[in-house]
Amino acid sequence: MNTTKSFEISKHAVVNAFKMVKQNAGGAGIDKQSIEDFEKNLKDNLYRIWNRLSSGSYFPPPVKAVPIPKKSGGVRVLGVPTVSDRVAQMVIKMELEPKLDPIFHTDSYGYRPNKSAHQAIEITRKRCWKIDWVLEFDIKGLFDNLSHELLMKALKKHTDNKWILLYVQRWLTAPLQNEDGTFIERNKGVPQGGVVSPVLSNLFLHYTFDKWMERNFPEMQWCRYADDGLVHCKTYKQAEKLKTKLEERFMECGLELHPMKTKIIYCKDADRRDNYEETKFDFLGFTFRTRKSKNKYTGKIFSNFLPAISKNALQTIRRTIRSWKIPYQVDKNIEDLANIFNPIISGWNNYYGKFYPSALQVIHEYINARLLKWVGRKYINKRGRQKQCGKWLENVAKQRPKLFAHWKGKFFAIE
Repeated sequence: MNTTKSFEISKHAVVNAFKMVKQNAGGAGIDKQSIEDFEKNLKDNLYRIWNRLSSGSYFPPPVKAVPIPKKSGGVRVLGVPTVSDRVAQMVIKMELEPKLDPIFHTDSYGYRPNKSAHQAIEITRKRCWKIDWVLEFDIKGLFDNLSHELLMKALKKHTDNKWILLYVQRWLTAPLQNEDGTFIERNKGVPQGGVVSPVLSNLFLHYTFDKWMERNFPEMQWCRYADDGLVHCKTYKQAEKLKTKLEERFMECGLELHPMKTKIIYCKDADRRDNYEETKFDFLGFTFRTRKSKNKYTGKIFSNFLPAISKNALQTIRRTIRSWKIPYQVDKNIEDLANIFNPIISGWNNYYGKFYPSALQVIHEYINARLLKWVGRKYINKRGRQKQCGKWLENVAKQRPKLFAHWKGKFFAIE
């Protein structure tokens, strides 16, 4: 019997791919199979994926289309592959990423190993202090409109691996399946939610933007996180010229700059006192604008151009806290509530508290206000007695100052 496979793919790679998929979690695809369901017959499921990948007979199933509301209105369609398909994609990603990542630019931060949003915020903060103007650009529908032809051309520059090229091409054209069972055929774009999509998008933008900037505007500093980018400019005219050139460049590559989200911003601070219409911008959940700052050597208060959690992020967090319905969780004790919500609160603190952490105080106080209502409902004798409820909660905070992740030894009292 001929057991020769078309492609040499190790079983070990498939096992490691599953471990990564499991670690990343995620929901079921169109087959409604969860990671837990997949694990019930793990050995056979992984063998089936390896066998099909190795023989060239793997064809990705349709991707589940999940509409996600946008903050700016409308919806974004998230593509959720099946668990099996995520494992197959992870095999390719683990093979492809080590080859591509070293060629990517230092100032490309999105979805890369050893790169983070905090690094992008930090470098942007420092550059805003030194350079007066920022061109903020946003690519309209990158994941929906990315050219398959140009992407495959870029991919072939860096690999001649036949099975990678074969399966990437198949993933690019796998249809989306709506909730009603109808299909959306795809001849451009990558599914937002696919395992291999981020590295492919970064490759596309590496040639569309990063290398293009390097060739045409080598003196300019910039920062890109996936489809969100910033370029620092010395003058308004320089920013205007670049904006026009960028619009032309993205159009050449089949993309469009978002007309409302692409703006020129003046980084106003104590030393920059001219008046311009745009003096703030949002980037990765933070708003950069003029804020009060204290000189750590002299103690003097002055105006500085700094990032802090954005208004949109604050509103999203407040909606999330409301959805917890803390006041009505009277079947639980205070320790239960802390155990349930601390991981999420810690995540907010760790991400948004990295820069200008005092801006998070309104969220901490809002959580405490919800806890206060819980005290009133939990303990009947304290209903309608705001002061007594506040006293009870403050006593808990003094005795156990680290019970909730946002207390950290400092309880924001509610009058």
